[in-house]
Amino acid sequence: MSRPCKCRLVSTLPDNYIFTPSEGENSCCIILSLDEYETIKLMDYEGLDQEECAKRMLLSRSSVQAIYTSARKKLSTAIVEARKLVISGGNITTLDQTKKYELKAKGENTMRIAVTYEDGQIFQHFGHTENFKVYDVVDNKIVDSKVINTNGTGHGALATLLNGLDVDVLICGGIGGGAQMALSEAGIKLYGGVFGDADSAVEAFINGELEYNPNVMCSHHHHEEGHSCGSHSCGHHSCH
Repeated sequence: MSRPCKCRLVSTLPDNYIFTPSEGENSCCIILSLDEYETIKLMDYEGLDQEECAKRMLLSRSSVQAIYTSARKKLSTAIVEARKLVISGGNITTLDQTKKYELKAKGENTMRIAVTYEDGQIFQHFGHTENFKVYDVVDNKIVDSKVINTNGTGHGALATLLNGLDVDVLICGGIGGGAQMALSEAGIKLYGGVFGDADSAVEAFINGELEYNPNVMCSHHHHEEGHSCGSHSCGHHSCH
């Protein structure tokens, strides 16, 4: 059995998550993980050496060197080939994250589901959601749930927040392409284009009956006149 990847400590999250060339953009974007971003910030911006960076991130020097080398390669590729750079994902934790959210530790057989949440309903704009309701499911039964306030976090940082909370599945309404990419990079399965009661949607998901739109786009990003969201059977019949 392979060793689990050690969580990397990130002091602060970036203010901006997407950097786009002013013209001539390559269609393929570069994903810079948050731990890669942290090594660039600490070593190139703050001027720390490899040993100091390793101490700050709670990693070995060899791990920091590997992360830093990957980050430099991605940055140079983005600049030279005029690619969009998206900062997202990575097995990270922040200094204050464990203090903000008092979720129980996720058990080995637990599936954690997050729903964009407002007054009991599924909130329809992922990037502006102020709350997630987080459900822990064991043997197809909800064993715990908690409403988490995002504290003003938006767009790309929300995927990082969900990743830090060890979420497996997100159920939401509208969601933009950049956020979808960030969720995919974090390994979070997306079921978008869902309306109605949040608790009922989770029950439907557990029973393999959730209707969702696999091609969902947030109305903030998608302005096609007369666009309507279709539905698709979830097809998920068991939670592990």
